[in-house]
Amino acid sequence: MENETVDMDILQLEGLKVSPQSAVPAFVLLLLIYIFIMVSNIGLVVLISMEKSLHQPMYLLFCNMSINDAFGATTIIPRLLSNVFIPITDRYIHYIDCAIQAFCAHFNGGTSHTVLMIMAFDRYVAICNPLRYATIMTNRMVAALSVVAWTVSFLLIAVSVGLSVRLSRCRRIVLNPFCDNPSLFKLSCENVLINHIYGLISAMGTMAVSLFSVALTYLRIAMVCLSSKNKALNSKALQTCTTHLAVYFIMLLSGFIIIILHRFPQLSDHRKLASVLFHVVPPSMNAIIYGLQIKAVRQKIMIIFKRNKMTVSVLK
Repeated sequence: MENETVDMDILQLEGLKVSPQSAVPAFVLLLLIYIFIMVSNIGLVVLISMEKSLHQPMYLLFCNMSINDAFGATTIIPRLLSNVFIPITDRYIHYIDCAIQAFCAHFNGGTSHTVLMIMAFDRYVAICNPLRYATIMTNRMVAALSVVAWTVSFLLIAVSVGLSVRLSRCRRIVLNPFCDNPSLFKLSCENVLINHIYGLISAMGTMAVSLFSVALTYLRIAMVCLSSKNKALNSKALQTCTTHLAVYFIMLLSGFIIIILHRFPQLSDHRKLASVLFHVVPPSMNAIIYGLQIKAVRQKIMIIFKRNKMTVSVLK
């Protein structure tokens, strides 16, 4: 009996389904994407941290998103890379590691929504109440909103994963590229209705609240811009809001695709690919969108490149 208990703690993880011929290209592509995600997002955080002119609420909130993107990619991609050259039948993961990965994967997704909500609030205050912006969006307020965003997501996901961890297990195979909460409770032969209900309510509730708040915020911003004849204000609002909305819709579309594909069991392979792309596409796009669209950030990047170019030419 003790041996069986120990064996049940070692799970077989499906991972990426790639042929031996595709293993090397898949590994190289995924590795390059991971390097790009880490360099671009951490680079953006370092740039904002070092440049005092960027120590403004909007840019500090960008740091939340970049840190979360780097965290989410690190949760999923390294293990996918380590398993690419291992046969599917030999890909194992300890149950505790699987539970931690599931928590981190969902925590990353939930935090993306909550952080984007406070970024929408920041844009609302900046455009609709510009005279009070400095008094409302203080450093203390930014820190408080950031803590709330991460804490709310943490608590929601902790309960969701906790409901799955409490279950006994009768299966050892995780039919997914990585561990997530459904993978955990599908290992049990007990009644998992409460897991389904809570998971659906928390996931759809988070998406609904974020969609409603972002839509309401930008509807109000649009009304202000339409009623204003200040072209400079409208141009600035359009630039910053377009950036935020682009990031939001990329993430929202990625999430909806996974939810829709869950309803079609015959498309399980497509769902698995979509779940990996959710942790790859938005993190790789966000830093590009922020870095190239926001004028202040773009200017600082250009200055750094020019400095480096001058230094290289002097050394030569």
